[in-house]
Amino acid sequence: MTHRGRVRANNEDTFLALTFDAHEVRYLGKIGESTLKESDFIFAVSDGMGGANSGEFASRIAVEKITRLLPRSFKFSAQRLVPGFADILSLLFDSIHAELTRMGRVYDECSGMGATLSLGWFTPGWMYFGHLGDSRIYYFPKDGEMTQVSHDHSHVGWLRRQGKINEREARTHPRRNVLQQALGAGHQLLDPQVGAVSCQPGDRFLFCTDGLTDGLWDRAIKELVLDPPAKLQDVPMAQRLVETALAESGRDNITALVVEVM
Repeated sequence: MTHRGRVRANNEDTFLALTFDAHEVRYLGKIGESTLKESDFIFAVSDGMGGANSGEFASRIAVEKITRLLPRSFKFSAQRLVPGFADILSLLFDSIHAELTRMGRVYDECSGMGATLSLGWFTPGWMYFGHLGDSRIYYFPKDGEMTQVSHDHSHVGWLRRQGKINEREARTHPRRNVLQQALGAGHQLLDPQVGAVSCQPGDRFLFCTDGLTDGLWDRAIKELVLDPPAKLQDVPMAQRLVETALAESGRDNITALVVEVM
């Protein structure tokens, strides 16, 4: 689910849900289930930035590049060439960055535009991910604690990972929205976070933009996914997350995408 929030005039967030093999790409609906027997799955969120409508354009470019480039790599999944995933995802991020940078240089209205990207590539038994920016990927193992898999590419995110500040201090830090890395946006060098998480039936993953985490503390996210109040138990997980974040804040666009391994 995605929502423009209560302040922004437009929604610069974009999300992607698709399944693909070596031959074609098929977009998924907002709610549903399918099998990994014949195809892989991609889920992603991107938060655009830039003047006028260029942020919306930037996030759309990011997800459209994914649909064109990843199906060529299905053979790596079919052959279980695990080391190849890091190279494929790094090249994908480089390609998106180059396109956003080029357009920002050529078109005045696109100058400075950029985007975050948090992406998960699901194959049998594994979720390979690539991430850049301050959108997030959370992992909810069937047996275990919620973990933020992605790193916020900001000084404040680094401070929190080092244990120098806590979540409360991070949420009120004056530089909490200043990114050290993003796709485009005038950044010269990229170092996307690329990794893998083994997954089993019962595991869940949340891909979300920073509008969600602006409204919800980690504790609230965990409760809404794993132990929601009775009145929300029949509401789809992404919807209950977005609507609660909207009620608590709504200052930014909000996007949540929840994946469960069955």
